[in-house]
Amino acid sequence: MSALDTIRASVATELEAYEAFVERQFTAEGELLSEMLQYALSSRGKGIRPLLVILSASLNASVKGAAAGRRTCLAAMLVEMIHVASLIHDDVIDESDTRRGRPSINARWQSHKSVILGDYILARNMSIGLQSGQFDLVSHICGAMAALCEGEVEQSDCADKRRMTRDLYTDIIYKKTACLLGVSASAGALAVSATRDRVASMRRFGEALGMAFQIQDDILDFRTQTHTGKPACNDLREGKITLPLLAVLERVDENRRAELLERLACCHDDETSVEYLQSLVTNEGGLDEAGRIMQEYIARAIGLLAEYDDSVYRKALIDLCRFVAERDL
Repeated sequence: MSALDTIRASVATELEAYEAFVERQFTAEGELLSEMLQYALSSRGKGIRPLLVILSASLNASVKGAAAGRRTCLAAMLVEMIHVASLIHDDVIDESDTRRGRPSINARWQSHKSVILGDYILARNMSIGLQSGQFDLVSHICGAMAALCEGEVEQSDCADKRRMTRDLYTDIIYKKTACLLGVSASAGALAVSATRDRVASMRRFGEALGMAFQIQDDILDFRTQTHTGKPACNDLREGKITLPLLAVLERVDENRRAELLERLACCHDDETSVEYLQSLVTNEGGLDEAGRIMQEYIARAIGLLAEYDDSVYRKALIDLCRFVAERDL
């Protein structure tokens, strides 16, 4: 049993209720749309966001079994479908042919249909949320959609202009990843009527975990031997300056920086430049520096759980932090 499977086992009943809820709610009329939807939902990856909702709800519930209730399932579904739709749109923008080791939606059904499917998932998600009448959860979660879009636009602009600072990078990964994980953790607490302080604390926990998650993603992108299902160094090919490369750029003089940025500009169609920068980042300590900062966020996340008594759910959240730090997929 993998580390993530062990974590999931602590909330197996709640996850089963959640999956049944999603299956009931997410249907589509029309053979093609239904086929596309089922294909997208059958490849949702690790499910970190709904797992985080459910673990947070379990940790904060005052009544046993509350984390398997409709509000928790709704919160888990809302955050996960925002994520699923964003990945579909990302694959269109990046012209990605694969997602988690199999053809992407746009590779199978072309980009314009993929955009429509992503829009459909978002629209259906919001419709279910509003019809549920759980307006506190819906309003709490939906603000993360705007932040996610802002982060993607900022990152694209920085890639086009080949510019990045530590503050910009931190802001981008907060909006792209950490905000939604923070909302996932806080929504779980909100779903079981936790106190305002506990909801806020869980949001800070999820945000710290999310920052670590994205930095680890950026580290893994430079490594050739991973199980991500994606080719290494995609970020370089897309002109993105992530923390491992940024850590090197911050230490060199202006002339060397300009030279390296010229190399980055060639990565889209020059594998020699990709290999050069990958080797440079590895040998010049960029991965080590990024790893150190990632571990700081993990320590911050674990520290925020200190206010909770020992329980199977607190342990599972600590184990989730360790999984994020150690994962190679």
